[in-house]
Amino acid sequence: MLVTVQQPIRSAFTYKSSAMQVVKGIDLSGRVAIVTGGYGGIGLETVKALSAAGATVLVPARRIEAARTAIGKLPNVELGTLDLMDPASIDAFAGNFLKSNRPLHMLINSAGIMYPPLQRDKRGYESQFSTNHLGHFQLTARLLPALKQANGARVIAVSSRAQREGGIIWGDIHFERSEYTPRLAYAQSKTANSLFAVELDGLAKKYSIRAFAVHPGLVPTTGIGRFSGNGGGMAMNMINKLGLIRLRNLIAAMKAGFNRTAYDYYKTIGQGASTQTWAATTAELDGTGGVFLEDNNIAIAVAADSKSRFGVRPWAIDKLQAERLWKLSEEMTGVTFEL
Repeated sequence: MLVTVQQPIRSAFTYKSSAMQVVKGIDLSGRVAIVTGGYGGIGLETVKALSAAGATVLVPARRIEAARTAIGKLPNVELGTLDLMDPASIDAFAGNFLKSNRPLHMLINSAGIMYPPLQRDKRGYESQFSTNHLGHFQLTARLLPALKQANGARVIAVSSRAQREGGIIWGDIHFERSEYTPRLAYAQSKTANSLFAVELDGLAKKYSIRAFAVHPGLVPTTGIGRFSGNGGGMAMNMINKLGLIRLRNLIAAMKAGFNRTAYDYYKTIGQGASTQTWAATTAELDGTGGVFLEDNNIAIAVAADSKSRFGVRPWAIDKLQAERLWKLSEEMTGVTFEL
């Protein structure tokens, strides 16, 4: 198989497209998907789209009652218990799924946390790296037999344009010696998501498993930046300040005539869910993988010092760094992939 080039294609969809528009006309009957974070924000919208297209969707949740309320009466949706910071919980969820002897056609690793105060899992690992990357690394490894069984599975790692703000902090990933900076820790975890997709695709495509990293877009209503304490705090104040600036830019852009290349722009939850839904379902990506996506297209590769708000930075798609992170993740989790 040829290596997929990190450059846009002629996609049928744009940054304005919604998840429901992406699956219109697609029949996913008989297909099985797992969507982490599938009971809120863009994860829930992804579940709705896949369910509407006929797929059976499993939603792993740390808070089952909250998930049950959010899912409501959506057809073909099943719930399970999962805590991405608890290795035993990950193994239990994956084990229960494997017992069903079902293939897994789509694994969308959409759950994530953003800008929390310093927290660590029981192993001492920083919470954003643990939840956003290591938890999904272990989950994917445990579900590998079902992904192989699908004979054409796709794994979607939901990253972020935050990858542009920094790569892996190789000397101190868990902030054990340096001052903890929530923003840098988040950027690191999102770069890790992208590197994971690069290496997984390279290793697993011989089993017809393809992997993609996705930037959903700026979706201010998902609640991912909720960590603050007393409804405020430095992290949330920073997010609110940035949101106000972006909103002013958006208003100015609309008055001047919208220019996508010059301004930030917000997305609805439906639009934010579209790229990961597209990555999991579209025939436009058949035979491709290991690339970073945004706005329902393959993103452009930009230089490390680029000032562009778009595109993927070199450290997020570097094959040598992807291999290094993979080996380190195996050591941290004690989990290996049978590839």
